[in-house]
Amino acid sequence: MTGQKLAQRNYYGKALADLAKERPDIVVLDADLAGSTKTSEFQKVCPERFVEIGIAEQNMIGVASGLAASGKTVFASTFGVFASGRCWEQIRLAVAYPKMNVKVVATHCGISVGEDGASHQALEDMAIMRALPNMTVISPADAYEAYAATKAIADYPGPVYMRMGRSEFPTITEEGDEFVIGKAKVLKEGSDVTLCGCGQMVCYCMDAAEQLEAEGISAEVINVSTIKPLDADTILASVSKTGCCVSAEEHSIIGGLGSAIAEALCSGLCAPLERVGTKDTFGESGKPADLMAKYGLTASDIADAARKSI
Repeated sequence: MTGQKLAQRNYYGKALADLAKERPDIVVLDADLAGSTKTSEFQKVCPERFVEIGIAEQNMIGVASGLAASGKTVFASTFGVFASGRCWEQIRLAVAYPKMNVKVVATHCGISVGEDGASHQALEDMAIMRALPNMTVISPADAYEAYAATKAIADYPGPVYMRMGRSEFPTITEEGDEFVIGKAKVLKEGSDVTLCGCGQMVCYCMDAAEQLEAEGISAEVINVSTIKPLDADTILASVSKTGCCVSAEEHSIIGGLGSAIAEALCSGLCAPLERVGTKDTFGESGKPADLMAKYGLTASDIADAARKSI
């Protein structure tokens, strides 16, 4: 069902290294975390277009905005909690409002960051970024899609926020698959319930579908890697067939994928929706797998939500 375990951030770095050779307009900024975010891969290829800002994330966004105003395509990276929280005002006024061509790419998002604890587990970043006008929000399903999405947003004009996890997890897409911003993809067809996931939760949706299949329940699985703009047409078409829906995200159920789908359903189709995600809480320090289980983010939790939705 799923492929080898790979880290999204490694493939983000790989995509940046490839872009360094292809696109002389691209500049990459980091805030003292290049080894962790893997922007160091771009630095190895093209050090003259890599800027180490240091532990000054707000300044990094200001520099990114200025470079974009001069015609550059700018990637600015740090951890999710800093990108979405510490830099919010700068992103709002210097990137989103003037529609600057800045790609804020955050790693170490979600509770699977693990032992670093609540201070470093971004569980509200998609909600924060989704609320900003002009901002596109993306959460790739796996490492291969992170690579494809990086290449896609480099060609996409305007502000983008893309979030990725820290740890390795199984791939579900194929290397070389096309990534289309704003388009959800049906990975498995079904007739009894729609499972919509983003990030590594798409993998768990596939596993949950297997569990349900053993019980005679046919689950349709959709990879909703673009949170904003949401592909409401694909989701509503699926739910109109199955009659009910489950959203799954490694993020708070408030303001993220579940909220976006709820908004689409209340505007276009009345159907039951169960949201799998963290429940209005901060995380804690622990092993990633233990935290995913404690906070209800496993394939079994998705399967339980599917039964309830049905």
